[in-house]
This record gives sequence, structure tokens and C-alpha cells, in this order.
Amino acid sequence: MESSRTVTTTKTPLSPCFVSPSRSSPSPPRVVVTPCAACKILRRRCAEKCVLAPYFPPNDPIKFTTAHRVFGASNIIKFLQELPESQRADAVSSMVYEANARLRDPVYGSAGAICQLQKQVNELQAQLAKAQAEIVNMQCQQANLMALLYLEMDQSPPASPELVHNAFQSGMSFLDDQNNNFGISLSGYD
Repeated sequence: MESSRTVTTTKTPLSPCFVSPSRSSPSPPRVVVTPCAACKILRRRCAEKCVLAPYFPPNDPIKFTTAHRVFGASNIIKFLQELPESQRADAVSSMVYEANARLRDPVYGSAGAICQLQKQVNELQAQLAKAQAEIVNMQCQQANLMALLYLEMDQSPPASPELVHNAFQSGMSFLDDQNNNFGISLSGYD
């Protein structure tokens, strides 16, 4: 004698639900909803109004595990209950970020990353100031060379305006070639 049992499973778009096997009774099937990652890790029943469920989905348990290690479940729950719902998602993101930083660097946490980035900014600002000083130095050298060029033209026998213009252009092209090595444009002097 074979007993006939049918197993029916259904899935909703939000979370998988499992329906228990139905026997010959016409009673409605019992639905068991998968708990959120937080309740699953804490091994407790996930209530319908669980404050952690919207922020710690069942398919991402590492997110809660990380935050739980650093802050503790009771602190996370208390913190989320004190916030308006519109700010909770951002608060959870911040807690997870800080927890990851604290696990990487237990002493400084995210402040260590911020300090390291600030150090890089300071180094880049120093390099920029040095490059700007080099540009000013090159511009002073260019001005000196132009003054020397004008002095030599004044001391030489009178030349035609065309020769003076050609000498000026060749001096400018020489300076332009030199300054292109440093990213300086002399186009305003033509």
C-alpha cells in the first residue's frame, strides 16, 4: 500500500517560503518564513516587526556578523530603535563600514584610514606647491631671457623689422620647446 503525499513549495518575490507536506487533511498549509540574517545568527525567532530584518537580509549574513562583532546585537538594536526609519539604512551602512575598518585596524578603525588619506593629500599639496614654484621659476627665466634678447637687439646694428620679428619668433619657439617639457604654455606671448 502506497501512501500518497504531495509536497508543494511556493516562492514569493520577497523571501522563500516553504509549505509543509499535506496529508489527506484539507487544512491550509503551514508557512515558515526564513528569518533575517541577524535572527538566524542570533538563533532566535524573527518577529514580524523585527527591527533588523530590513537591513540585514537572509542572503547577506556577513554584513550582520561584522557589525555584531564590533558593536554587539543589543547595541545595534537599541541604536536603530532610537533613530527614525528614514535614517536607519544610512546608520546600518555606517556601522558596517566602521566595523570593517575596526576589524582591519583595531586601534584606529576608520580614523586610521582618514589619517592615511589626509597624509596623502598633504603630500600631493606639497608636490603641487613645488610644481607651481618651478613654473614661476621658469617664467622668471623666460622673462630674463626675453630681456637679454631685447638688450642684444638694441645694441646690434639696426636691423630690418622682419629680422627682429624672426629672431623674436625663434627665441620664443626655443623657450616654448623648453617649457613644454614642464607643461608651460607660452601661447600668450605670440
